[in-house]
Amino acid sequence: MESFSLILAIVVVTALAFDFTNGFHDTANAMATTISTGALKPKVAVAMSAVLNLVGAFLSVEVANTISKGLVDETGIRPEVIFAALVGAILWNLLTWLVGLPSSSSHALMGGLIGAAVASAGIGAVNGDVLVTKVLLPAIAAPIVAGLAAMLASRMTYSLGRKADGRAAKKGYRAGQIASAGLVSLAHGTNDAQKTMGIITLALIAGGSLAPDSDPPVWVILSAGLAIALGTYLGGWRIIRTMGKGLTDLQPQQGFAAQTSAATVILASSHLGFSLSTTHSVSGAVMGAGLGRKGGVVRWSTATRMFVAWGLTLPAAALVAALAEWVCRAGDWGTALVAVFLVGSSFAIWRISRREVVDHTNVVDAEEPGSAEPAEPAGVVTTAMAAVSPPPAGTTEDLAATVPAPAATADPKAPSATTTV
Repeated sequence: MESFSLILAIVVVTALAFDFTNGFHDTANAMATTISTGALKPKVAVAMSAVLNLVGAFLSVEVANTISKGLVDETGIRPEVIFAALVGAILWNLLTWLVGLPSSSSHALMGGLIGAAVASAGIGAVNGDVLVTKVLLPAIAAPIVAGLAAMLASRMTYSLGRKADGRAAKKGYRAGQIASAGLVSLAHGTNDAQKTMGIITLALIAGGSLAPDSDPPVWVILSAGLAIALGTYLGGWRIIRTMGKGLTDLQPQQGFAAQTSAATVILASSHLGFSLSTTHSVSGAVMGAGLGRKGGVVRWSTATRMFVAWGLTLPAAALVAALAEWVCRAGDWGTALVAVFLVGSSFAIWRISRREVVDHTNVVDAEEPGSAEPAEPAGVVTTAMAAVSPPPAGTTEDLAATVPAPAATADPKAPSATTTV
């Protein structure tokens, strides 16, 4: 075995930085609906999610092996190639976080790895069968399967709970939502932390510090789990707002159905070694749950922006990674230049984000960052449709909250009174 070189140390640190961005980028997957429905307070939710992400990192290494042994040909892959791949993935994560879009950290990493590998060794360096069967097909199937499951589960939940006591049912669903959110966090740690384990393991093999076909060492598993847990605890508040309020309006019944459906899909995929996007799964489940309630709607303008981001993730990360690999070919100074560019770009994005801070104090506001207007007029449609829909839990509180009270004056210029909760 060769010594642990400087470039290898840089790659490991950069991989853990990606894992950190993955944590705060994907916190919304586990906790957005729990926060938006009030089942848990924001800081409590992200703390719980962080602990369970760490636990989940130790449950399996199947996805890590898909990345380190299957996606690209590990022979001839230099540590600089993996560094370039991580640069593409980190920058895409930060850009989509800045605008509050729940794109896939997993696909950013896959795109970066593919782009850097192709730039370094040609198209033959990518194993097409693995790319199609374990990355692309799950990316298409996951949101559809999770969405359909969440929609059916939401309708079944409302149907079964129609005669239940309203307040007791809400408490029960909120408890179930907390449990299902924990399951999503556990699943996220099991699937996403493994991607960083796989990339570090690939770098160690490429640098000669591990034998080919090795499983991730214990220190790699632990460090990847801690990095994603720390990122999760800090909370990707911008994306939490989009997932919790910008995409649809959820009640505890729907949040429970969405999270349970998404967790089931993610855990099953992790067991099969699919490099699944938790973002795709949870977003599909949230949309399905939104449509599962009578009168519920999905804000399709937000969803369309999200779909566009999904489609751009692989090629955008691949392009940046390919350019970074080309610069790294110049030698040590090229690698240093790419590292400076990464740090400078990351700092610039953070500075821009400070112009309008989104954190645990305002994450449940129904407005998009940087906008003084509601996320979309569809919220008005949701309110209007809810006014003519039967109360989902068998009570009249929710309906009364949406029905306008009689106007307080006949003056058409005077504001009308409405009942509020």
